[in-house]
Amino acid sequence: MNDLIQNDTGAPENVSRRLLLKSAAGAGLLLAVTHSGNLFAQAATPAEAVEAVKYGGDSMPGGLVDNPLVFLSIGADGVVSVICHRSEMGQGVRTSIPMVVADELEADFKRVRVIQALGNEARYGNQNTDGSRSLRHSMDPLRRVGACGRMMLEAAAAAQWKVAPAEVQARNHELVHIPSGRKIGFGAVALAAAKLPIPGRETLKMKQPSQFRYIGKSDVALIDGVDIVRGRATYGTDVRLEGMVYAVVARAAVVGGKVRSFDSAAALKVPGVLRVIEIKSTPLPAGFNPLGGVAVVARNTWSAIKGREALVIEWDDGPNGGYDSVEYRKTLEAAARKPAKALRDEGKTMDVLAAAKKRVTAEYYLPHLAHATMEPPVATARIHDGLCEVWTSVQAPQAAVEIVAKHLGIKPEQVKVNVTLLGGGFGRKSKPDFAAEAALLSKAMGGKPVKVQWTREDDLQHDYYHAVSVQHFDSALDDAGKPTAWLHRSAAPTIRSTFVAGAKGLGAGEMGHTAINIPFQIPNIRIETPEVEAQTRIGWFRSVYNIPHAFGVQSFVAELAFAAKRDPKDYLLELIGPARRIDPRTLGDNTNYSESPERYPIDTGRMRGVIELAAKGARWGRKLPKGHGIGIAMAYSFMSYVAIAIEVAVDAKGAIRVVGVDTAIDCGPQVNPERIRSQLEGAVIMGMTLAMHGEISFKKGRAEQSNFHDHVLLRQSEAPHEIRVHLAPANYSVSPGGVGEPGLPPVAPALCNAIFAATGKRIRQLPIAQQLVPL
Repeated sequence: MNDLIQNDTGAPENVSRRLLLKSAAGAGLLLAVTHSGNLFAQAATPAEAVEAVKYGGDSMPGGLVDNPLVFLSIGADGVVSVICHRSEMGQGVRTSIPMVVADELEADFKRVRVIQALGNEARYGNQNTDGSRSLRHSMDPLRRVGACGRMMLEAAAAAQWKVAPAEVQARNHELVHIPSGRKIGFGAVALAAAKLPIPGRETLKMKQPSQFRYIGKSDVALIDGVDIVRGRATYGTDVRLEGMVYAVVARAAVVGGKVRSFDSAAALKVPGVLRVIEIKSTPLPAGFNPLGGVAVVARNTWSAIKGREALVIEWDDGPNGGYDSVEYRKTLEAAARKPAKALRDEGKTMDVLAAAKKRVTAEYYLPHLAHATMEPPVATARIHDGLCEVWTSVQAPQAAVEIVAKHLGIKPEQVKVNVTLLGGGFGRKSKPDFAAEAALLSKAMGGKPVKVQWTREDDLQHDYYHAVSVQHFDSALDDAGKPTAWLHRSAAPTIRSTFVAGAKGLGAGEMGHTAINIPFQIPNIRIETPEVEAQTRIGWFRSVYNIPHAFGVQSFVAELAFAAKRDPKDYLLELIGPARRIDPRTLGDNTNYSESPERYPIDTGRMRGVIELAAKGARWGRKLPKGHGIGIAMAYSFMSYVAIAIEVAVDAKGAIRVVGVDTAIDCGPQVNPERIRSQLEGAVIMGMTLAMHGEISFKKGRAEQSNFHDHVLLRQSEAPHEIRVHLAPANYSVSPGGVGEPGLPPVAPALCNAIFAATGKRIRQLPIAQQLVPL
């Protein structure tokens, strides 16, 4: 498949990957961040190297210890090509990554091309597009790559002119001899530059933020934008190969179920149906492996779907056939009301609660949530010449390589995964079970290219769901209304249950999502996690456990403020306390999103700043019309700080109207502000969808929702009349924070707090829509 790149007019065009790399390597400069010993791949000091290994390698100031990430090449024609090692799913990473390189390189962005990396961990390092870390982990290494290329080009031009390198400066895709004004293009010296030694890291001359041409600017066009709006972009669903056939799979309705027997006679009579093939089930816990079932292969997707409808299958529901989400909620509630394992325990919380004159208790419930990406899972596989080639919209291409190789019984080097654009991901497409299905069916079809297409029903009923949860809170208040004790129990199935048999209770990393790491100034704090079993597949979801934890924490803070007869914003700020930098380990958080606590302390000054910024945008404190209310909430996640203020109007019949949303973020450095705003706007809409309507319920082990008629997304009439995004001033003196996920967690609590402010009705369970009419 060809790769999309940008031509001189800003519109994408196609280019052969082989041709591009061949011309780049043979006719110009080729730079790589590798582990081969150059200073782009080494930590600055041995101590940094130790920290880098401990906290994830490529996130450390020393760069990539053992993860090659980005290739930069410059052809003889001056075209700069940057390989994008992360997946594009609307966050703009295929634009932001070349922006960073081009800025330090002093390249003309109109002459920069982007090429999507194959799934290849050995070459590109970690390619998982998750955890809001694409730019967080890559910004500094990308800048060094660009600076290195610039200095090598300058040195090559200086050698050609026989002048001192200090007299040559790269400016907008040209090398300029400052004393004489002579100029030469990048392409003219690229081959000579490639033969020069790579500059030592200590010699790199990095730009000051005031010199940035692209970083931090909003006027850079989205590289794939033109193709997307014209319908020319290639998503997983758009892949077409010669001789391709199409497949859908009938899967067990209950996780852990399997086929007892099936009759394919009627299915094979459907026009267009070619074969019916059983995919063996995987024993639980299944991880990324396909759950198994019966596949119908046909000449087109419609015939495959009709053939599937004609199958006669007898299923064995397995161990989860009795799963009932109503009853499971009772199990969670019972667990949340009993003492459990403490992951943070400061002071004498239980004693203080027992002796308190005034206590406030509350429980918050969130159901299972489905990813419901606009593009359901899809993958195409073809086996030829001992190689399995896959085309798919996947967030974790290296995981796809591994799972395909495992199921075909071949080496990872024999698997080639081409990453298309993703029509949404949200964590679902980090789990490439659908790629393995396509590979298995291609093998069964003699290597013929097979596209496995999930329908919306498949997507909603066979997801890796976000965990259902009950959050239990108990607090003691003194005479001034200040909390003297804080108890929080988070009862929810763990993601580890999808990979580890018998896993119960949330782990430290999951509890580090807005639970154990709250920086509140309360003398007695105890955070517990009861052990409960999962009865369906649980997986990563945009912002993960920050969603239930932020909903609980920020809703409960508002309840405490009401009990204390205080302004909710002022009360939240008082709990956070003065500006200070906190080592997360002192709060019991030893995971810190796998980041170095020295590099990423919790900064309560930045936390306070976004609260004030959102409140200012919403004009907090003004007199509101009758039936109106403003709620506020804040969450620190993925190394960024986000606060949201939401104004609602609720009429006499209980109908809610969202008047406006003010969302503020401090993510430190800003690469592409336009994409930051877009992701925060999207987070508001998604967050409101989840809060208003999001729910997957289970009866007899089966998901009860099947499509968008009963799994409702936010309608246009429900959308905020205005979303105002406020960016804290870019701060390049701190390490980058994430953007894709942090905007989501504060939405639900801000919305529920606003409803309470407008009506006096407290929302403690989601979805909200079921509780609005009547009030």
